[in-house]
Amino acid sequence: MTGCASSRGIAPQQTPLDAARLDVGAAVQAAERSARWPDADWWRAFRDPQLDSLVAAAIAGNPSLAAAGARVREAQSLAGVAAAALAPHVTGNLSITRQHWADNPLYYGPGELANQDTWNNTGTLGFSYALDLWGGDERAHERSLDAAHERVADRRAAQLELEVNLVHAYVDFSKQYALLDIAVDTLARQQQLVALAERRLKGGIGTQLELSQAQAPLPEYERRIEALREALELDRNQLAALTGKGPGAGAALGRPTLALDAPVALPSALPAELIGHRPDVVAARWAVAGAARGIDVAHAAFYPNINLMASLGGFAAGGPLFQFLHAANGAWTAGPALSLPIFEGGALRARLGAAAAGYDEAVDHYDATVVAALKQIADQIVQLHSLATQQSDAERSASVAERSLRLAQVGYKRGLNDYVNVVVSETQWLGAQQGVAQVRAARLAAYASLMGALGGGLTVPADGPEAEAMRSAPQVGLGDRLLGHLAPSDTTATAAHEAGAAPAPAR
Repeated sequence: MTGCASSRGIAPQQTPLDAARLDVGAAVQAAERSARWPDADWWRAFRDPQLDSLVAAAIAGNPSLAAAGARVREAQSLAGVAAAALAPHVTGNLSITRQHWADNPLYYGPGELANQDTWNNTGTLGFSYALDLWGGDERAHERSLDAAHERVADRRAAQLELEVNLVHAYVDFSKQYALLDIAVDTLARQQQLVALAERRLKGGIGTQLELSQAQAPLPEYERRIEALREALELDRNQLAALTGKGPGAGAALGRPTLALDAPVALPSALPAELIGHRPDVVAARWAVAGAARGIDVAHAAFYPNINLMASLGGFAAGGPLFQFLHAANGAWTAGPALSLPIFEGGALRARLGAAAAGYDEAVDHYDATVVAALKQIADQIVQLHSLATQQSDAERSASVAERSLRLAQVGYKRGLNDYVNVVVSETQWLGAQQGVAQVRAARLAAYASLMGALGGGLTVPADGPEAEAMRSAPQVGLGDRLLGHLAPSDTTATAAHEAGAAPAPAR
């Protein structure tokens, strides 16, 4: 009954990774474990209304995100195509032609059709239904549903990536403003020192060297201000592009007012529930489930299949227009059609081998995604804790440098020290101020990256497939499969499965 092809020796070699058994490392273990999973609008923790508006505009107008939504609709439509294979098919055909017969007795011989015009009409209805004894069509439908679920998760992953990238660009926008303030303040201080050096020179207590030393940094400070203004305009263009608008939309952006008081903590269920909260992990799980159904489809091709076929039609050559509709001109056919694979040159085994290899590839991709997700979380926890210490140190350094600069300037005005001390103190103060601005921006960006690493609140555990769905169904005997296929309970279960597995719309 199974022909001459055997599937023996062809099976997947990989099994999905259990994330709960991974060693998450000291950084994650030492982190506070009292926080909940991020909300879908996690960026509101920065308390900046302009940022909220930008994210909403990006979700609504970004072309890349819109393309991901189109891929979701495409996958849902393909799932409908696969579902059609499970239903009976009825086709109709109607052909109405008018024919002129030549008056050529040498060719046709004498007869009634010589030099006559006749109707040659055909009308048929065809019916076909695949019994799908081994569930190949059903598994193909489930595979298409899994692909649709995967596309939905991919769209969520694209949305999360867009949100994180936009927050990073906005944080950089804020940092450029802070650095510009420092550069403008530094230029103003230096211009005051130049004016003081000129007064000292005119009063006879200064030198031309001091005046030249005070004037030397001015062009570099002015160049730095221009470079920061350029960076601000580039960030405006970047933010406008992320929202799907032209560069002119960025001109209306005001100065950011970012603030972040959110604690750095992890959910207590990490990493056990990570597989349900990160959209890229959810997509990888659906890919494994789809690959498992692909193995089932390849297995089903090894077994014979039966289609129920029927046709009803009328045929007439010659006579009136509707002659083919008379009962005497009708014909019908009905019966089963059996297809049995016998010799296919190894194609069945090759397709099954390809499906098994595709499953292993999907499993490996899923494992790599989980490992990368845990690494990203650990990296952001390490970075956030380090940046908290760095910010404290940078602020202390800036305070000391500002006090030293103030003392150096007062001493220079009173003639107690030379200009070299002022230059050294000013350089230290400028570096310390820039360090504080950069560390603060890095903390804001690291928080956004942590929210992205935790899934950004875009998925819930129920969105992913069950662990059982990520394995291919065991192959059973012909009689068991036939009885299972004909049992009403199997039909009910299949319908319930399909109803529950329908792809959710993109959110």
